[in-house]
Amino acid sequence: MEYELTLLSVAALVTAGFIGGFVNTIAGGGSMLTVPALMFLGLPADIANATNRIGVLLSSVTSARGFHKNNYLDTSAIVPVLVPTVAGAFVGALLASYLPVWLLKPILLSAMIGMAFVMLVFPNVVAPPEGTKSYALKERPLVALGLFGAGLYGGFVQAGVGFMLIVALAGGLRYDLWRTNALKTVCTGVFCFVALVVFIGRGQVLWIPGLILAVGMVAGAMLSVKFALNVSQNTLKWLLFIMVTLVCGGAFFS
Repeated sequence: MEYELTLLSVAALVTAGFIGGFVNTIAGGGSMLTVPALMFLGLPADIANATNRIGVLLSSVTSARGFHKNNYLDTSAIVPVLVPTVAGAFVGALLASYLPVWLLKPILLSAMIGMAFVMLVFPNVVAPPEGTKSYALKERPLVALGLFGAGLYGGFVQAGVGFMLIVALAGGLRYDLWRTNALKTVCTGVFCFVALVVFIGRGQVLWIPGLILAVGMVAGAMLSVKFALNVSQNTLKWLLFIMVTLVCGGAFFS
């Protein structure tokens, strides 16, 4: 695969990575910026989609460590939540590796429009009121289907998967947005690793641009955790809505 790294393209990758890492941690949709940044180098959409997972993986690990350090990560929920999510991610990565690239856009757009609708009509779904009781997955087993679907989508195309995880974790298990984002980053990191293994096996990952992008994404994730822990849930909710709206617009007009 031929591509050219210049000072401009490296700066663009790091900048896009920083913004993408920041918004992925507190909302989602950062890959709507990072994947086009990789395509700016001349990478086809499927190669950019695969290479992008390097930065997402490393920034997810960074975010999860930040939330855990501040006691916002429910470690007892990690394994139960990961089982259906990782299973879906593996299937999704296989589909992404073999299905035509043109299928990605309608799937993304449909998912984001649905998310925006839910947030407008039922805002408490993604931002449970303070004091709301959270549930273990075994208490709400149907949420496992939503997590499998989120993993399936995330394995297929990274962009916007954070929104789907938020719906499952905040809407289904009723975590507040801080704890939701903490678990979301763990899920994203693990199933991104699964997807990356598949893409590496298929020879679809370019390491140099992926690692350059990752530098920016890790820095953005570190700052984002500090920001998220110092603002209200209402602020996070509106930032989430703004990101969903922007992703809808970006998917529609791209």
